[in-house]
Amino acid sequence: MTGTEQIHLYRPTPKQEQFLRDTHRHVAYGGARGGGKSEAARMKAVLLGLRWPGIRILIVRRTYQELINNHVPQLKAALGRVARYNKTEKEFTFANGSTIKLGYCAKDGDLDQYQGVEYDVIFIDEAGQLMEEWIRKINACVRGVNRFPKRTYYTLNPGGPSHAYFKRVFVDRDFRDPERPEDYSFIQAKVTDNLPLMTAQPEYIENLRMQPPHIRAMWLDGSWDIYAGQFFEELRNDPAHYEDRRWTHVIEPFGIPRGWNIYRSYDFGYNRPFSCGWWAVDYDGVLYRIMELYGCRKESKTGEDIPNEGV
Repeated sequence: MTGTEQIHLYRPTPKQEQFLRDTHRHVAYGGARGGGKSEAARMKAVLLGLRWPGIRILIVRRTYQELINNHVPQLKAALGRVARYNKTEKEFTFANGSTIKLGYCAKDGDLDQYQGVEYDVIFIDEAGQLMEEWIRKINACVRGVNRFPKRTYYTLNPGGPSHAYFKRVFVDRDFRDPERPEDYSFIQAKVTDNLPLMTAQPEYIENLRMQPPHIRAMWLDGSWDIYAGQFFEELRNDPAHYEDRRWTHVIEPFGIPRGWNIYRSYDFGYNRPFSCGWWAVDYDGVLYRIMELYGCRKESKTGEDIPNEGV
């Protein structure tokens, strides 16, 4: 390239700017439809590539077709001649040696492409659509002995296979060893935060308002207490009402009266973890799930639990 080259980025919304400035080890952005998630991820990847010569960046979606539809044309348009795209390698290479690699993961076998590969920064776009186990293995690629930042950025909405994981760490902030609270940051963005979209397509928010209640709660309000696909889609978990037991299905623990019957349910878990649940039934026939036990396979080498697999 010769002369002065240009890139074409747009002015970020306040929430997108907050995302662009965040330097936590794990940063999640989104939580509702229309918040400008993919655009923010692309902009951040481009800025990192320009700021750190030689940095290795990976953008992951569930399928390769989603990458083609949601990232390749947009990156080509934004970067112009600043970065060269190799269709075979699925990679953009900057003049300063930085690279943005495009990857996908729709099944266990897709993880093979990440074995032994090192990246400095990884973006997992629509991360809720990937299994938690896949996310952990992809995250293992964030390493390298250099001065580049080491981060993982997630864009996501409520729902999907890893809904419970993202809700636990980013929304409930319920951390387990070796997770550290100071490593995690969540930026909630809704369609109302995306003023360019609201101006260009004002009917979009009306489409969200017309959805069924549980879908509207996720897509418009960004609620993590309900998501499509769970068995009880009406389930509510509101800590503000744990004690008065109103408008919530989760309540404060209490002593079980001796006269109540206790039942046990069991799922052998041939394809998923076995599950044993204990239920107390009051005199009105109301069931209370009072205890549960889940099983999963352990990794033979590390001894770590492998979730969502049968025994």
